[in-house]
Amino acid sequence: MSGPGHIVDGGDLPELSSIEVDYVVVGSGAGGSVTAAVLAESGAKVAVLEEGGHYTKRDFNMQESWAYPALYQDHGNRATDDLAIMILQGRSVGGGTTVNWTSSFRTPERTLRLWAERHGVRGLDAATLAPHFEAVEKRLDIGAGNPDDVNANNRKLMEGAAKLGWQPELIRRSVKGCARLGYCGLGCPLDAKRSSRTTYLADAVAAGAQVYADCRVKLVETDRGRVRAVTADVLDRGSDRPRARLVAYARRGVVLAAGAINTPALLLRSKAGLDSGLVGRRTFLHPTVPLIAFYDQPIEAFYGAPQSVSVHHFADRGAAAGYFFETAPIHPMLGALAFPGFGDTHRRIVERLPYVQATIALLIDGHGDDTGGSVEVNGDGRVKLHYPMHARLREAAAAALADMARLQLAAGAREVMTLHETPIVIRNEADLAQIAAAPFGPNQHTMFSAHQMGGAAMGEDPGRSVVDSRGRHHAIENLWIADGSIFPTSLGVNPQLSIYAHARLFATEIAKAR
Repeated sequence: MSGPGHIVDGGDLPELSSIEVDYVVVGSGAGGSVTAAVLAESGAKVAVLEEGGHYTKRDFNMQESWAYPALYQDHGNRATDDLAIMILQGRSVGGGTTVNWTSSFRTPERTLRLWAERHGVRGLDAATLAPHFEAVEKRLDIGAGNPDDVNANNRKLMEGAAKLGWQPELIRRSVKGCARLGYCGLGCPLDAKRSSRTTYLADAVAAGAQVYADCRVKLVETDRGRVRAVTADVLDRGSDRPRARLVAYARRGVVLAAGAINTPALLLRSKAGLDSGLVGRRTFLHPTVPLIAFYDQPIEAFYGAPQSVSVHHFADRGAAAGYFFETAPIHPMLGALAFPGFGDTHRRIVERLPYVQATIALLIDGHGDDTGGSVEVNGDGRVKLHYPMHARLREAAAAALADMARLQLAAGAREVMTLHETPIVIRNEADLAQIAAAPFGPNQHTMFSAHQMGGAAMGEDPGRSVVDSRGRHHAIENLWIADGSIFPTSLGVNPQLSIYAHARLFATEIAKAR
């Protein structure tokens, strides 16, 4: 391919335009970027369509009031249909990698075994994925966990876990030259975060790929069992409303990498053989339960690497749902949304912000008999996410709260507070009994998800999966999916590195087959 490609802002497109390429990639995050790079470097003509805007380090001003509307799905307001779980999901050139907290884990081998034994995934084990993990880790500068990354927020997690014998671990991070500003979730103003925009998407553009920002793909058009084109609304970035239309014709195929939730929604909107009745089912969120602790000394959880320590001691609880612990940064807006109470009660908690430590428990959904949630679209194509908290997950949430409280008391917290509508204050072991009796349901406790998975699961049985074990759609021969929606269950670890590696494997095989 002659010459480099470009990143095209939607505002530069005419009212109606069309392009023709070998491959159209929908989405520019972890899955879309590496797919585009592999295909473009193989000599194919590639176009990447991204719903979000194109922003660079000059735009990342570390202000929550700008970042959530600009860089997150639904302007930061995405949630389950009952408003019980807030969904933090990226939307910009670079997708979720623009706003994630850089934590990087390989897919656990026990998760891969579960997929093979229970979900019909074939030829996808640790050895198969190893070269792809190695390549991605090198490109994203993912090295060993760094003790210097451990701020006070993470140190309390490490100290408490160590005292209880729960084996804390340093987290490997996708950074280079990190200044530990603490604002990873708002976009890195130094480009120290190795996001897809600064790595694989840059590689794709250098190899000739064209990236179209502000283009929300609405439909996948098929003809006699093959994808013909995708149709996108070109959004006005200021109003987020359609101002034009782009049709992208694909000679060889289309790869969907719009993320769990958006990829299933796109398949559901498109119909025409793309919905087998399984699309949108088994959507997993790692439902996340936070707990805050107050210390006598300042913690200042708004500074420093957001996540540098993890605890996977409770990841395997046998028949019960497992969970793992990490920390969350506490910036003022995010903290104010999460903290309980109204008026003066709320104000008194926020006033103690510098002394607050936040631990989060991520519930590992889908590894037992729980089937997660579902993505649906209504009559005008808008996304609806339904996620019931069944008894198995409610038990895990209560157990996780008690264990997090034990951990923080062991680390020296003055008091610990749950984020129930009427919070439980815990100062000693005897207070923990209150947690089991506390209500747990929609709007009764703060919950969120930054990890969306499933909804278009892979596997070899078309009766149980949407794509095969290499991401190819069972019914449409030149359609692939390369994002977190392919996972048959949640991962049990942060997903970005798994998405990169699986997408690189899939794209490598697509390129060989062409």
